Amino acid sequence: MKRPPAVLISGPPATGKSTLGQALAPRLDAAILDLDTATGPLVRVVSGLAGVRDLNDPAMAALTRDARYETLFALTDANLRAGRPVVLVAPFSAERARGSAWSAVADRIAADPTLIWLHLAPAELIRRLTGRALARDENKIRDSESFLAGLDFQPPVVPHLALDAAQPTTVLVQSVLDHLGQ
Repeated sequence: MKRPPAVLISGPPATGKSTLGQALAPRLDAAILDLDTATGPLVRVVSGLAGVRDLNDPAMAALTRDARYETLFALTDANLRAGRPVVLVAPFSAERARGSAWSAVADRIAADPTLIWLHLAPAELIRRLTGRALARDENKIRDSESFLAGLDFQPPVVPHLALDAAQPTTVLVQSVLDHLGQ
């Protein structure tokens, strides 16, 4: 019996991870599991308890990252075990930067995961962040040089499909489907 696919969409903020995930999931008849959607309400509670206003603050990440990703992977595993393909949307920064972290994901879920890495020129990232005008992006836009300096623009060290996020969503979806052999 063929296992259902697990597609992990990675990239910096504003590369279109959520947009691609929402367009791809119906084509795979997959559940879409977005890290921010699945864990955002609890992160806001922790933020209030910790007295940290900026959800991107490194202290916030230290408090919540492991639990957030464990939640995402538990939801992934439950869907896969039920025979449902999944599309995961998150930065996956550790998983794409360290082979051991990627191996732990592959061991954790009941599928052979496929990593999609969306990349975009720094100026376009800032343009998109400014255009979407979300409160969570205010600090990124205000000090764009520091924000960009803190991003990892290196491609993943693990097997992946790299896609230029400047392409239309329909082209990106077709590239993923072609990669998956669908």
